[in-house]
Amino acid sequence: MPKAKEKETNDVQQLLFEPIKGYPMLHWQGKRPFASTQYYPAQLKEQHGDSVDGWLNEIYWGDNLQVMSHLLKKYRGKVNLIYIDPPFDSKADYKKKIELKGRKVANDYNSFEEKQYGDIWTNDEYLQFMYERIIILRELLSNDGSIYIHCDDRKNHHIRDIADEVFGSNNYRNQIIWKRTSAHSDSKYYGDVYDIILYYTKNDNPRWNTLKVLYDDWYIERYYRYKDEDGRLFKSGDLSAKGLSGGGYTYSWKGVEGYWRCPKSTMEKLDNDNKIYYTTNGIPRLKQYLDEMEGLNIQSLWDDILPVVSWSDQTTAYPTQKPEALIERIIKASSNPGDIVFDCFMGSGTTQAVAMKLGRRFIGADINLGAVQITTKRLINTAEEIDKNIAENKEKLIKDENKDSIENYFTGFSIYNVNHYDFFRNPVEAKELLMEALEIQSLPRAAVYDGEKDGFMVKIMPVNRIATRRDLNELIMNVDYKIYDRRKSENPGKPVEKILLVCMGHEPDLAAFLKQEMGDYDIHVEVVDILRDRSKLEFKRDSEAKIKIKKNKLTIEKFYPMNLLQKLSILKQDVKDWRELVESVMIDWNFDDEVFKPETVDVPDKNEMVKGEYVLPAKVKKIKVKITDLLSESFEEVVDNA
Repeated sequence: MPKAKEKETNDVQQLLFEPIKGYPMLHWQGKRPFASTQYYPAQLKEQHGDSVDGWLNEIYWGDNLQVMSHLLKKYRGKVNLIYIDPPFDSKADYKKKIELKGRKVANDYNSFEEKQYGDIWTNDEYLQFMYERIIILRELLSNDGSIYIHCDDRKNHHIRDIADEVFGSNNYRNQIIWKRTSAHSDSKYYGDVYDIILYYTKNDNPRWNTLKVLYDDWYIERYYRYKDEDGRLFKSGDLSAKGLSGGGYTYSWKGVEGYWRCPKSTMEKLDNDNKIYYTTNGIPRLKQYLDEMEGLNIQSLWDDILPVVSWSDQTTAYPTQKPEALIERIIKASSNPGDIVFDCFMGSGTTQAVAMKLGRRFIGADINLGAVQITTKRLINTAEEIDKNIAENKEKLIKDENKDSIENYFTGFSIYNVNHYDFFRNPVEAKELLMEALEIQSLPRAAVYDGEKDGFMVKIMPVNRIATRRDLNELIMNVDYKIYDRRKSENPGKPVEKILLVCMGHEPDLAAFLKQEMGDYDIHVEVVDILRDRSKLEFKRDSEAKIKIKKNKLTIEKFYPMNLLQKLSILKQDVKDWRELVESVMIDWNFDDEVFKPETVDVPDKNEMVKGEYVLPAKVKKIKVKITDLLSESFEEVVDNA
């Protein structure tokens, strides 16, 4: 992987910290300005489908701050719509249930829960985390762009203060209430049945498409109280409903005088078309039929969208997954076909899947490889659905002169790594593995340090990427300097703290920078680099597979995902059908030694299993096979068809 260019940076908006009259600002311990960010290169790993008009959608695996720093170079001011569902500082770990696709394994454990990501933060680091990302999101947004930030009632007030500071309170548009359930069994307080979505724009003239929602029963019962002879419901409206009044002059119609700016010929036509009915006083009134009305303009209370449940067709079993109808409403309201939609907390890929269905271009990012794998599978299936629908309706679409709707789908996408090493799949699990492998005694989750070892306070730096000086900010801003003062006074000439940094690669001056930032306090810093020392540590067992080419067929005879088997307490000899352990099989029949471009994609639905046997196409040379197990860990092997 190419190394990051250390001195290449992207400037971002410098925000003022001087209080402005009438413009309150949120402050927290360790609040730091964010004026520039380093450029990080991206490595193209996979490509699915083809480009349309030169565009290929983009999915990134990496820390979204670094992903967005990469995107600034190309997409500054070009993203039309952003939706994010970030962590809520919920003090919880979110888990996904991993379940075998069959029941042929002789074992008592057919399922287990695996952590997907943690939402537990140290002091005010959550606010700094969101602050930096919202600043870059604003830089990416186009002048007529919009951003929707999904949150809950616990952090809504903080996020709104930050968004006011970054976007300006004048660009706040709405606080949308999404009622996601009708009841909740919360102890000793009112049931929590809604989420909040903050809606901001870059400027005062955003893209906007007015959406309608159906009338509810209460509205219909109150206003549509009349039936005509055919049983059609209508409400009574004066002629102004059709722009026919206004008090221009007095006009008499069938002996009744009124103020109607309406020619006699129009009144006669309305009367003959049964568009008018008469009150008991003989006054003409306009019929407004319920079945001809589009509905009400959508309001800020959304109580007509159900959450994703375990038995839903949409479910991916990913925690905190949002329903497609929710994202569809946002995308339709604030973007047009062909616009770029971005979500840097991608999760299960709902934003990307809906954007694809609605003919938008999209970019997505997530730090969890499991999320990237789930999104990949989902997008492959979505693209297949779109292609099938186009094929089935092509003649009708052309006949209806909607040919453009056939061409305006962007179903191809590429997958990139940003400053990433494909070593740990799951950042939550990675920290636990490192603590165990290095025999570090853990500390409470809310502590500044992660653990303690041989008199050293241990800090686990971000995994799967190079640790930078910026990653030390949390530690620097949350140290108890009163304790350092006491230690310095009691033991002059000795370090006030011994710190061990555990990194997955790091900038060369990391330890020196930390010492410098501690000022007059003498600290002793050591760095453990997992890339350098990993040969001494066993973090995970590699998967094993047996792949053969025989009689013009590629056959996967055996597959043993060792980590998954270990979690399920299954021995290799107990695996009767390896396919029940597999999420997908993808094959690039002409691998170029660089980018994986699968032509055969075997991604079965839910409890269905992969085929395991595949017919070789003509003129096959070097083949790359990728098998992804239920943990989203992948086994890759290159096979020569000599």
